[in-house]
Parts: sequence; structure tokens; C-alpha cells
Amino acid sequence: MADTLTPITPPVGAASDRRATAPVGRHGTGSFRSRVLTPYAMLAPGIILFVLFMAAPIIYTLFLSFQKKQVSGLGLGSAARGTGFAGLENYIGTLTDPEFGSSVGRVLLYGLVLVPCMLGLALLFALLLDSKRTRATSFSRIAIFLPYAVPAVISSLLWGFLYLPAVSPFYYVFERFGWEVPGVLGSGTILFAIANIALWGGVGFNMIVIYTSLKAVSSDIYEAARLDGASEVQIALRIKIPMVAPALVMTALFSMVATLQVFAEPTTLRPLTNSLSTSWSPLMLVYRDAFTRDDIYSAAATSVVIALATFIVSFFFLRVVQKRAFGQED
Repeated sequence: MADTLTPITPPVGAASDRRATAPVGRHGTGSFRSRVLTPYAMLAPGIILFVLFMAAPIIYTLFLSFQKKQVSGLGLGSAARGTGFAGLENYIGTLTDPEFGSSVGRVLLYGLVLVPCMLGLALLFALLLDSKRTRATSFSRIAIFLPYAVPAVISSLLWGFLYLPAVSPFYYVFERFGWEVPGVLGSGTILFAIANIALWGGVGFNMIVIYTSLKAVSSDIYEAARLDGASEVQIALRIKIPMVAPALVMTALFSMVATLQVFAEPTTLRPLTNSLSTSWSPLMLVYRDAFTRDDIYSAAATSVVIALATFIVSFFFLRVVQKRAFGQED
């Protein structure tokens, strides 16, 4: 007798449960929440911080740069003093100010001294640490990088007291030997004194960046070069330096931006010498106008000019070195 197959029917309500639990379509509420609301909710803290601490100050500075003080009548009373639209008056005043031009010239000369020395020492230290003959690599790496962890104000104070003849141990030793040493804080050498502080603090960071880039290069390339009879110097000049060209470009860009924004070192050394004016660098000029002369509108215009100059220098520098440094990554 043949067995009869009875169809299995789903329990009542199962079909409706499947329909209820089925995924919502592409244009449904669940899809919109997962594809739009969730990503923006995760990005919201970063967006809020960017708007509050980056976008808002930039917009407010631009607004102030087009304002000026206006005084009506005798200028007596709060109603007689106000602000008005200045147009390009603040920018014209900044660009035609001889103090601003002199500060830019000093900073450019400061950069010509600092940036090549900083990158050259950082590259040299990175190549030495990457060599197999180097001993105590971990200690040397930490010792070179450690000055970068010292804040610029503290390092400027430390070097400032080393520069002062009355308290410097170096001048004491020189006097004992009868050597004549010129004053480091004099008008002719103050630029090199400031560059030395920045050099002492910045070499370690650039060295770490270049050294990390060297460690990313496969050791097989070096072994093949050694089998071909290349010396360590030839490997460094013909293989290592071209391979870390992107890292050199990045460190050069960071150093140039930091040079254009030099402020802490000359401001900290200024009480120790008469060779530093209140407008020695462009940022010192901004600080003087805003907080000493109470001319915040001119200071805002100068800040915008410095920011635009930094962007232009960075943009054209990257355009010039882009093909040479990043061509191997294409």
C-alpha cells in the first residue's frame, strides 16, 4: 500500500512573520538609517570640533579683516566709537607696511639657514641608524628624538640662558682658556641663535619620519645591490635616498610651514637681548598689533596674508617636486 504524502503547511501567522522580518528595501527606513544617519552620527564629533575650532575662527578672522574702527564727533562715550566696513584698507596697509616686509625678509633668511640644515642632519641620522654597523640604535634614536618632546618655550629658555655670558658655562670655559667669543645674542648672530634652537628641537621628528620610511624598504633590494658590489655609501646615495624622497618632501613641507610661523623662540628670547624687536617675525607683528596696540582688525588682515602665503608656498612646492618625488608611486 503506497504511502500518501501529506503537504506540510506552515503554521498560521508564519508568512506574516516572514513579511514582517524581511529586510526593508533600498529606499526604506532601515536602509536610510544605516547608510546615511549612522555614518554622519559617527562623524558628528569630528565635524563639530572642526567647525568650532577651525572653520569658525577662520570665518571670524576674515570678517574682522574687513572691519575698522570708526569714531564720530569727539569720540566721547560708547556710542561715539564703533566699527565699519574697511574694504581692502587693512590688507593694503599690511602689504605696504615696511615692518611687515622686513619681518618677511628675516623669516625667509631664517628658513634658508634652518631648513637645509635640519633636513640634512635628519637624513644623515636616519641613514646612520639604518646602517648595520650602528650600535645602540634604540638609545640613539630616543636621544635624537627626545629634544622634540621639549616644548618650544622651554627649549628657548634653556638655550637662552646658555647664550647669556653671565650664566653660561660655555662662556666660563672660554674665558678660562682666554678665547674671545662674540655674543650669540648680538644683532649679527641672533638669527643663527634662533635657528639653532629650532634645529635642536626639530631634527628628531624629521629623523623619525625618514627612518620609518627607510624601514619600509625591502632588505632584498640592499642585498641585491651588495651582491653587485655596491658599497654602503653607494647604496645610501643611489637607493635609500631616492626611495625616501616622499618622506623628504613631507618633512621639507612641514619645516617650511613651521619656519613661516616662527613665534615662540624669538618671543621667549626677546627679554634677554635688545636685538629682537616686537616685529621680528610676521606672527610677532600680529601679536603686537592685536594685544599691544589694540588693532585687532589690522592683525586679522596680516594673519590672513600669512595664511595665504603659507598655502601658496606649500602648493607651488608640491607642484614642483610632485613628479620627481612621487613619480615612482604611479
